[in-house]
Amino acid sequence: MDIKHRLAILLLPALGVSVAAPAAAQMAAGQRCAVHSGPRTAALVELYSSEGCSSCPPADQRLNALRKEAGAASLVVPLALHVTYWDQIGWADPLAQAQFDARQARLLRYQRRQVAYTPQFFVGGTELRGWQTQLPAAIRRINATAASVNIGLSATPGAGGKLLLDAHASAPDAATSGELYLAISESGITSTVLRGENRGATLHHDAAVRLWLGPVALAQGRAQLRREVDLPASWRPERLQVVAFVQQTGGSAILQAVSTASCAGGVL
Repeated sequence: MDIKHRLAILLLPALGVSVAAPAAAQMAAGQRCAVHSGPRTAALVELYSSEGCSSCPPADQRLNALRKEAGAASLVVPLALHVTYWDQIGWADPLAQAQFDARQARLLRYQRRQVAYTPQFFVGGTELRGWQTQLPAAIRRINATAASVNIGLSATPGAGGKLLLDAHASAPDAATSGELYLAISESGITSTVLRGENRGATLHHDAAVRLWLGPVALAQGRAQLRREVDLPASWRPERLQVVAFVQQTGGSAILQAVSTASCAGGVL
């Protein structure tokens, strides 16, 4: 069943995500992972989902297969953001965060139809209702555009399970306005649902967002977001990826995105 929910289009302050074929990447086991975006624009694919929604598993599976489907030449950064507004219907999604409800509402402020529902896809900041058939073409269209922003991203392991994240964005045109975000996602998550519409189902999640940071506004075409993160013991470092992207100020368009997907062995 596909139940649509209207969210209040009153945005909370933004609190804050894959394969982004970066121009350069480096990583050795237990060492710093560093990536840089290239001249083409990567497609940030955001899926708003919930374990309490019976219509969501097919969309989750589509996102999980997106890397292979898009092909090696494609620049795609998938993120699954689990919302909380299904939790009251019988199953509290362990991956859901209220800030993802707010993120979805913010994107919808700039869409023709301002209706929040699950599963809902946004590609490059624009809602894609025909995701079942139109995802590849939408990704190709974005990849065909020259990037207006360059992003450098690094993840450096520290003592005691800490991870130092450092993202910097720069635009050749200093008048470019945008906001820099950082996210950590985890793949290979398995969850057995005990109640609600998916009762008895075992669900598999890739690119599920664990941590969301930002935004930091570009000033004179530049921004940096640096944060030391304590990784919870329940997160599996070898399955984590870090994502950075820049979104247009006063709009939903994603100007560029990059991830650590090209670094082998996760972020630790």
